[in-house]
Amino acid sequence: MKIIGLTGGIGSGKSTAAQFLAELGAEVVDLDKAGHEALKKAGLVYKKVVKEFGEAILGYDGEINRARLGRIVFKDREALKRLNAIVHPAIDKAVENKVNESRRKGIKVVVLEAAAMLEAEKTWQVDEVWIIKSKKKTVLSRLKERSGYTEAEVKRRIRLQMTDKERIKHANVVINNDGTPEELKARVKAEWQKLLERL
Repeated sequence: MKIIGLTGGIGSGKSTAAQFLAELGAEVVDLDKAGHEALKKAGLVYKKVVKEFGEAILGYDGEINRARLGRIVFKDREALKRLNAIVHPAIDKAVENKVNESRRKGIKVVVLEAAAMLEAEKTWQVDEVWIIKSKKKTVLSRLKERSGYTEAEVKRRIRLQMTDKERIKHANVVINNDGTPEELKARVKAEWQKLLERL
């Protein structure tokens, strides 16, 4: 079994690439989703996160409001580090369970889709790192189309992330995504074929 770490900056198209890999037969594990689950009231780290960041991050329903939490951690690297130190062990456990389950099922390729895989130094979990990259102006125009992001917020998030140049140092595969979804799909499929040959 091969475990692929799929990462890239905000708006790079990694979720779309993950969807294409799932269509090709990979088992995709969305680590951001696993993190969201851990933050829920019934989740593993809810109490610790509320204790660390205060009740102001809670919504009217008592759940952690991720937008409020985001406004704290995406303007302060130290706050982001503190959040990651709480959430990542729970995500690691979810990954371990999913990988073991996939191995039992005889699945050949597991893709861990994670925005901050490199920042969190989680490459030990994977056999290969695949980077999806897009130019800054492509990212800005994509994210303007998504609701809820101002240009200032997008730029701030981009500044807090690792640069593509830094990411590529860790990459086994780099996929450029400045074109159409069809072009991305073709590139992902080509890399999938090469991966199957490596298997």
